[in-house]
Amino acid sequence: SKSITTWEDEKLDLKANLLRGIYAYGFEKPSPIQKTAVPTMVLERRDGHRKDIIAQAQSGTGKTGAFGIPIIEKINIEQNYTQCIILCPTRELCIQIKKDLDLFAKYMDTKINAVYGGTDIKSQIKSLEKGNHIIVGTPGRVIDLIKRRKISLKRINKVVMDEADEMLNMGFKKDIDTILSNTPKDKQTLLFSATMPKEVLKISKNYMKKPHMIEVSKRNEGAKNITHSYYIVGNKERYSALKRLCDFNPNIYGIVFCRTRRECKEVSSKLMEDGYNADALHGDLSQSQRDYVMSKFRQKNIEILVATDVAARGLDVNDISHIINYNLPDDNEVYIHRSGRTARANKKGESIIIATDRNLRKLKEIEKMINKKIISSEIPTGDMICEKQLLNLIEKVIKSPIDNQIEKYLPTIIEKLEHLDKKTLIKHFVSVEFNRFLSFYKNANEFKNNSKKKSKKSKTKTVRFHMNIGKKNGVGAQHILGLLNDKIQKRNVFIGKIDIMKSFSFFEIEKEYKADI
Repeated sequence: SKSITTWEDEKLDLKANLLRGIYAYGFEKPSPIQKTAVPTMVLERRDGHRKDIIAQAQSGTGKTGAFGIPIIEKINIEQNYTQCIILCPTRELCIQIKKDLDLFAKYMDTKINAVYGGTDIKSQIKSLEKGNHIIVGTPGRVIDLIKRRKISLKRINKVVMDEADEMLNMGFKKDIDTILSNTPKDKQTLLFSATMPKEVLKISKNYMKKPHMIEVSKRNEGAKNITHSYYIVGNKERYSALKRLCDFNPNIYGIVFCRTRRECKEVSSKLMEDGYNADALHGDLSQSQRDYVMSKFRQKNIEILVATDVAARGLDVNDISHIINYNLPDDNEVYIHRSGRTARANKKGESIIIATDRNLRKLKEIEKMINKKIISSEIPTGDMICEKQLLNLIEKVIKSPIDNQIEKYLPTIIEKLEHLDKKTLIKHFVSVEFNRFLSFYKNANEFKNNSKKKSKKSKTKTVRFHMNIGKKNGVGAQHILGLLNDKIQKRNVFIGKIDIMKSFSFFEIEKEYKADI
């Protein structure tokens, strides 16, 4: 198949204003899926026929650009009718795709409309009446507008089905059939899906002609920057484990995935009761409630979003630090889709699995799929959590900017505190923020190692080391492991917990090698 290396590739000859939009968006060079999909679509005019395309790609791989850039390139703006329709499962994804297309077409006269349920249809009809070249829509609303004769697909030359697997999971098969029956037979059909279940392949057989297959690595582009770990706990210990993991990551900005709506509501309620900035995203919410929750999460007023897989489709948020699997999904590929929501734009991220002994076989299957080790870990102890939270608090204090207006209050403050020595003052100061953790974990029961195969090494006496470099220096657990293995040069040395903070790190190693370190 054809491939490109730059956007100025002479094979493509993209319009100058489209190139301006691509660079303004921040796409310096094509992603792996764009390298193949864009020329396959753009060069069709030279091949003399339209190629149908099936592409398997995860979120975060640049798939909107993969179909959006060539669609905009080939729109005839002189013809004021719908030339392309893009179908997607959720309102959020619909809005996100339109936003991306608008940015690509920033310096062009392409008319793009988004139509979706849960909002006033009259305003959407008004926009459609002004004319449009591209419609992005959810199946239900598109059918409604077709019945009202506000959308005509009789002259379109392209249909895109984005997140096709999820549209089928949400029961849109009949709607898709209805929409496609209203389109010309000689159109180009593009099907993008994170997974390829039988139902998706059936659609391809019924509505596509000898489709060209594009498969980006099943791992998300950011997968190389994702650390995967799992914690074995009892079923009744799931929430306690989740709470400890959240406490052990004081700067968490993440998504907790639950299997059902009910579980989603229960977990989010417990987190909020325990004082976390958390909320839920699930199918029982109205559209206005979903918008409100998503707005708070994007603004980071919510640090932990608890969601079901269906509700989270189309959720495009940068800087997510942690994905926590409260339950593993039935389909292993969904795990890849979940974890791909972190470590975007070459940033680092963590994918955590709260598992039971019954999940061990499934974990091995996922390891094979991602071609990466999922690290077995133990739930942090109360002491470890308190230490981590305390050091995080101190780091925040050190880096907190000083407002000069404080100067005028200093004499009074100094007078009030002068009877305290330095050590006592620090204790009082820390206690104001920190007593919540100390009191909670003071008498908390510690987790037992529930793994069936308890290693003898878990009983090994370890010593803990501190390093004055951390995340801001680009250090990850793999770097510390590599350093230790390289310097000690002995096999079977037990390396324990590794904690990477922003500007410092900890690691544990067998006491026997303390002098070597």
